[in-house]
Amino acid sequence: KVVFLYFEKITKLHGFVFYFLRYQRLLLKAKSKHFKKTFSYYDQNIYSLYNKLIFYRRNYYHFLCCFSPSPSLTYFKLDYCASLKNLETISNKQNYKFIQGDICNSHFVKLLFETEKIDIVLHFAAQTHVDLSFVRAFEFTYVNVYGTHVLVSAAHEAGVEKFIYVSTDEVYGGSLDKFPAVITRSSNVYGPHQYPEKVIPKFISLLQHNRKCCIHGSGLQTRNFLYATDVVEAFLTVLKKGKPGEIYNIGTNFEMSVLQLAKELIQLIKETSSESEMENWVDYVNDRPTNDMRYPMKSEKIHGLGWRPKVPWKEGIKKTIDWYRENFHNWKNAEKALEPFPIQPPFVQ
Repeated sequence: KVVFLYFEKITKLHGFVFYFLRYQRLLLKAKSKHFKKTFSYYDQNIYSLYNKLIFYRRNYYHFLCCFSPSPSLTYFKLDYCASLKNLETISNKQNYKFIQGDICNSHFVKLLFETEKIDIVLHFAAQTHVDLSFVRAFEFTYVNVYGTHVLVSAAHEAGVEKFIYVSTDEVYGGSLDKFPAVITRSSNVYGPHQYPEKVIPKFISLLQHNRKCCIHGSGLQTRNFLYATDVVEAFLTVLKKGKPGEIYNIGTNFEMSVLQLAKELIQLIKETSSESEMENWVDYVNDRPTNDMRYPMKSEKIHGLGWRPKVPWKEGIKKTIDWYRENFHNWKNAEKALEPFPIQPPFVQ
């Protein structure tokens, strides 16, 4: 079974001591029958993929190879901080296998999962030194973010039973540069000038071209819709009054299902209120692999700054319909946007 362990940044000294002491206690407890029985969960093909030979990880592999009969695979990049001497005590174990590689090499990682039949992953792999991260930030981001994406995608495709992601306390804490960042999270925005791949301009354009609205699944999923100028005013409010370090939701209490949205647009564009006639303009297609039922959002924090949505739904949707009637061909590839989205697996490299 497989395990990857991953660290965004290196732990402090007490973190190393903690891991060292923890594994020493495990070694002592392993003498008891109860502990051995508990550890029998790992009596499968256990593998580990990582690319740094860090102190406590060596202790982990020493423990695993000595007290579990399961095959163990280690995957290293052999970076500047790695040393094969750290694994000399287990290198001759029959249940140990060494492979050199890089977690950012998607082809190699995928091939590894296919050939080694990995089941459980402990993800240690990362660029880890805090001091170096300040001067080599892009390199750290590439390995720690893209590399993790590669591992997760390969593990998901292989259907592993469990994926353990090892992080660190260093993700908490202050900012050295005190960068004045403010984050906003908005509801589904609609209005003129939006590329017609989004649900509202897509349904409008399909109906205006005498084509059916394509609905993923049942269409009972609900969404909150917010007119574009309201969102612009929210951004201006945050620019003037938002506090650095805060996160502001930009939402509305107006909510409707995707199916109801389609029916309202059919009524407005095709000028019919007959349920049977409206159904003739709806085409139900395969649902997405993941399609959340709703996104409830509380916006009290930005309300406290004085912002509220102003444009009613009926006014906003009428302006939007009128705009697409005259401006659909603003994009050279607009017709392509009207095709149903291909159903993709949830993890794509």
